[in-house]
Amino acid sequence: MRIGELARRTGVSERSLRYYEAQGLLAAERTPGGHRDYADAAVDRVIRIQELYAAGLHSEKIGQLLPCMRDQDGGPSAVATPRLVADLTAERDRIDRMIANLARSRDTLDEVIQAAEAG
Repeated sequence: MRIGELARRTGVSERSLRYYEAQGLLAAERTPGGHRDYADAAVDRVIRIQELYAAGLHSEKIGQLLPCMRDQDGGPSAVATPRLVADLTAERDRIDRMIANLARSRDTLDEVIQAAEAG
């Protein structure tokens, strides 16, 4: 499929898709006319990339992780290394800390809102 169709099917801009390709996160064949031609599996790959960005991972970490994941179900493949597992555990711990900080901020805001409504 061409880049425009992949963009439509994933809701990701063509610019982002070109960026993913430049970062080595997404691959495309080239037609004789030089147009990108993506396999159907690219849809799952782009969705997975978006999920990993949303989780706070940067492109280098995503590039390390993608070969260790199956695109269609997101499960691990046999090529995950102990180092990658350690890195991902550290990323998960960082996200957990961010969630805890956000929860504390929300609680503080709730207290301020309650005080303002009572006063």
